[in-house]
Amino acid sequence: MNDAFGDPVGYGKLKEYLENLGQQFSQKIKAILVISAHWEEDLPTVHFGSNLPLLYDYYGFPESTYHLDWPALGNPELAERIENLIQANYFTTKREYKRGFDHGTFVPLMIAFPKPEIPVVQLSLVKTLDPETHIKLGKALEPLRNEGVLIIGSGMSYHNMHGFISGGISAIENAEKFDGWLKKAVLNPNINERSTALINWQKAPAAQECHPRSEHLAPLFVIAGAAGSDIGIIDYAGTLMGVKISGYKFGKYE
Repeated sequence: MNDAFGDPVGYGKLKEYLENLGQQFSQKIKAILVISAHWEEDLPTVHFGSNLPLLYDYYGFPESTYHLDWPALGNPELAERIENLIQANYFTTKREYKRGFDHGTFVPLMIAFPKPEIPVVQLSLVKTLDPETHIKLGKALEPLRNEGVLIIGSGMSYHNMHGFISGGISAIENAEKFDGWLKKAVLNPNINERSTALINWQKAPAAQECHPRSEHLAPLFVIAGAAGSDIGIIDYAGTLMGVKISGYKFGKYE
């Protein structure tokens, strides 16, 4: 199932998207906040580290992938600002200092921003993965959008590893069904209806088949909450290992 790059997996198109994203924002932002699908805590946890290593939180990949280098700096001042915003919205938070950037953060960012010149702060998900909690968490972060901070939710619109590996018509059809529902939900101009749909995502067609567990959807809940009244737009549409995936952006950037 080749894409325009002759890439049967779909990495080429995704790589180009990330490169374009970096070119679009690199001169317009002061810092980056990442909510990654690969970090969960019992409470929203903000990373306060300054010089962070990479956390190779994966297995079975070529040896070279365990020697990647992307020495981005943290930003304790921004971390404190994030912490204050979250606490002001009735959340109890924690701090983290030693955990490295997980691959949900460093893999896309080292492609989008190969020169690690923009400071990065990471915020955890909450282990419950409750959609309403994460939308509220996003709402607390909304002021950052006017402070030169690019907020990135790093997840996937389809995440069933068995479906990726086995492929087949069922995985393709399930991804297509859920992707169509997600597109309608995120692009809904009625913000209350958008939130309600995302909170009830498990009722969507093929929801459980596409997300046996919702850690890869939860970053989108945060981003949708941070979007305020901005309407979502499709920022990426493609296939990965044969199944349809999509990415979304909120707000207009000149």
